[in-house]
Amino acid sequence: MSFAAPIWLAALALIPLAIGASIAARRRPRRYAVRFPAISTLQLAAAGAGSSWRRRLPPAFALAAMAALAFALARPHVSYSAAVDQASIMLVTDHSGSMAATDVQPTRLAAAERAADTFINRLPANVLVGAIAFSDSPDAVQAPQANHAAAEEIIDSQSANGATATGDALELALQLLRGADPKHPPSAIVLLSDGAANAGVDVTTVAQEAAHDKIPIDTVALGTPNGVLANPDPYGAPVAVPPDPALMQEIAQLSGGRFFNAQSADQLSSIYKQLADRLGSVTRKREVTVAFAIGGLAFLLLAAATSTRWSGRLP
Repeated sequence: MSFAAPIWLAALALIPLAIGASIAARRRPRRYAVRFPAISTLQLAAAGAGSSWRRRLPPAFALAAMAALAFALARPHVSYSAAVDQASIMLVTDHSGSMAATDVQPTRLAAAERAADTFINRLPANVLVGAIAFSDSPDAVQAPQANHAAAEEIIDSQSANGATATGDALELALQLLRGADPKHPPSAIVLLSDGAANAGVDVTTVAQEAAHDKIPIDTVALGTPNGVLANPDPYGAPVAVPPDPALMQEIAQLSGGRFFNAQSADQLSSIYKQLADRLGSVTRKREVTVAFAIGGLAFLLLAAATSTRWSGRLP
């Protein structure tokens, strides 16, 4: 919760002062005493002796009213998540040869496809989604559009082969998100790769361009350090294909995105769900001054009603 006029919260300091003044007043010796009270007065006092909580209700309601009205004057706001009105997202997925490794079951590429489909299905319908599949170069491209099935088709039609031209794929994704309008809608790129960029343009330069255009690149490094591929030589040792999380983290940091490391299909699915929820929603604020004002008035009415109902009266 935040406040537009927090200075009014200083009024809350009056509450402990009021409580202290009430306690001091009760402990003060009475100046006058009734020596010979009427029998009816004694009966009234005896009847109310066991109901001390009733006498405390009116001041308690009054203090609650004071607190609620102080909050109302401070103009409180609460934050909530809402679906984005307009946004464009590019899914950039590596399908180089190392994505055939089985350290992430059933294979790295199959796990990536399933997680990406889950990501797309969790996005609001008004989010434009595009996709790029790449290895030696971007070889399957879909510009952002409202038809999410087109991006899913790109994702699901990949096969593992080739090198890793991450920079070329990111550069193309930026061009598609910029479009012809320099004031593009809120945009983001989700990059999944399992290896070092070993072809194409320098990825760090592209990441800096993305930061300049305010298009963050969220990166996911997929695979375990022990990932291997079968050697084309039947007598050769398996080929090690560890991921390159350091590079993926650098891309995220330079562009203003977030970095994730996935070493299993379950981790990858969870990461993509988080990304979909974050990129598909926006945090907004709503003023709740009226609610506190109504609550304060309600407590004032309760204080008046209980004071009238249960206050002691001499006959």
